[in-house]
Amino acid sequence: MCHSPRPAPARLLRVAGAGVCHSDLHVLDHGGFAHPFTLGHENAGHIAALGQGVVGYKEGDAVAVYGPWGCGHCHACQRSAENYCQHHASLPAMGGGLGADGGMAEYMIVPSPRLLVPLGTLDPVQAAPLSDAALTPYHAIKAALPWLTPDASVVVVGIGGLGHMAVQILRALTPAQLIACDIDDAKLAHAAQLGAHHTVNTRDVKAAREAIAALVGERGAAVALDFVGAQATVDLCARIVGRASRLTIVGLGGGVLHYGANRPPYGCEVSVPYWGTRAELMEVIALAEAGRIHAEVESFPLEQAPQVYQRLREGRIRGRAVLRP
Repeated sequence: MCHSPRPAPARLLRVAGAGVCHSDLHVLDHGGFAHPFTLGHENAGHIAALGQGVVGYKEGDAVAVYGPWGCGHCHACQRSAENYCQHHASLPAMGGGLGADGGMAEYMIVPSPRLLVPLGTLDPVQAAPLSDAALTPYHAIKAALPWLTPDASVVVVGIGGLGHMAVQILRALTPAQLIACDIDDAKLAHAAQLGAHHTVNTRDVKAAREAIAALVGERGAAVALDFVGAQATVDLCARIVGRASRLTIVGLGGGVLHYGANRPPYGCEVSVPYWGTRAELMEVIALAEAGRIHAEVESFPLEQAPQVYQRLREGRIRGRAVLRP
C-alpha cells in the first residue's frame, strides 16, 4: 500500500505553453482515467503564486513542469525517477494532463515544488516540449550511450515531436553514424537539416531494410530507437539491429515484438523506456540553454486545439505543436 506523505505546498503556474503530444490522442481515443480532466502534460510557464512555506522560487520565475508525478517517497522517486514510481498503480493520476488537470488552460496547479525545474534564460513557449519531446528520447539515448561508439550506427525511426529531438540529442552526445527513418520525405529533410548523416524513407519496408543494411554493414545497427511503435516499425528495427545491440521501443503505435531464435539477434537488449527522470530534465534544459538542442515549435492559440489535434492525426505538424493560453 502507498502511504502518502504530508502534502507538499502547491504552486500556481501561469501557463505560457502546453505541448500537443501523440499520447493525448491515445487519451482522447481510449480514455483510461476515472474522471474528466484538462489535457496538457508538456508544460512551461511562470510561477503565479507560491504555497505557504515554499522557498527557493519567487513569483514570475520561468519553470518547466516535470510530467510524471510519482508518490515522491518510494525508492524510484527518491532517485528522481518518478517515471518509474513503485506506487503508480495506486496513485489518482499519472501527472498533470494524465488524470489530473494539465496545462491546456490559463493556469495550472502543480502539487509539489519538486515537480518544477527552472528554465533559466529559455522562453517557456519554446521550452515546453523539452519536458517530454526532449526528455523522453534523452532518457532512452542516455541509457544506450555504451553502445554508441564512433564505429557504431544508430537508427532513429519516426522524425516527429520526439524523433526530431532525438536526432539533435544524438548529435550532441555521441559520435555514432546516425540514420533517420520516416515515411515522410519532408520530415527526412528536416532530420538532415538537424544533423542526420543519412535518411531512409521506410514506406517500402523491403527497400528500406536493404538501404539501412548497406549503411550499417555486416555489424548491423548498434542501437535502434523506434519512436512510432507500429508493427511495421517494430519489425523493421528487429531486422536491422546486429548482435550485442540495443532495441528501444518508445512509440505507442500498438506493435508487438515477436521473439524467435536469433531474432532479435543474440545479445540484443530490448528496452521499453517511459519518459525520464527529474534530474535528466535538468540536463535537457542545460543542453537547450547551451544551444545544443532546440524544439522546432509551431505555436497556436489555445482555442485552436481541436484543429491542431486534427493536424497531428494527419501528420501535418513539423516538430512540436504548442498551445498558448
